Amino acid sequence: MECRSGCGACCIAPSISGPIPGMPEGKAAGEACIHLLADMRCALFGKPERPPVCDRFKAAEDVCGGSRGEALWLIDELESATR
Repeated sequence: MECRSGCGACCIAPSISGPIPGMPEGKAAGEACIHLLADMRCALFGKPERPPVCDRFKAAEDVCGGSRGEALWLIDELESATR
C-alpha cells in the first residue's frame, strides 16, 4: 500500500517514546509531531535526521484503513491495546 496523500495519521495518532528532533521527550498519542506540515506531509521524510521509528513505519491496510479518519481510529485502537 502506498502512503495516502494528505493523511498524516501516523504523525498524530501514535505515541513516540523516544526523542524526535525538536521533541526530546517524544510525543504523546494524539499529539501532532512538530514536523507535520500543513499539507499533512512529514518535513523530515527522506532526511537522515528522521527517527528510525518513523522510518520503519510502512503504510498497510490493516493500520491505515480506507481513509484518514479510519487510519486515525485504527492507530488509536492499536495504541490503546498496547498501553
